[in-house]
Amino acid sequence: MRLPFFVYGTLRPGGRNHDVFLRGRTRSEEPGLLPGAVLYEGPGYPYAVEQHGGTVRGEIVAPLPEAYGELLDALDRLEDCVPGDPRSLYERVDRDVTASDGRTVRAWVYFAAPAVAARLRAHGTPIEGGDWPARR
Repeated sequence: MRLPFFVYGTLRPGGRNHDVFLRGRTRSEEPGLLPGAVLYEGPGYPYAVEQHGGTVRGEIVAPLPEAYGELLDALDRLEDCVPGDPRSLYERVDRDVTASDGRTVRAWVYFAAPAVAARLRAHGTPIEGGDWPARR
């Protein structure tokens, strides 16, 4: 599936990975919300964890068609996402996100992998408001 990506951490505009990975590879970027998730502090980057009652703020990023495959591979590597590998830090799943105009958009989201999510739920520090750049 060639879905847009919902990014919520270092890939957001102004984040340290935005220009490295996304500049020149996107058709559009717009604010969005991911319901049913909580954002947790990580070691210099956040983790989204599926959890009722939370909302994560981020951007819906639509890649250029000609850049899609390369960008998908690059983001999977950045997020240490290897499908089926229990050592992965993240897993990429498709979820509904809400665009700023109220539209529902199906997008790829990198969630904390199950073992990481369990540790975060038990001992992690949630980011109030679900907004990584606003956490300070």
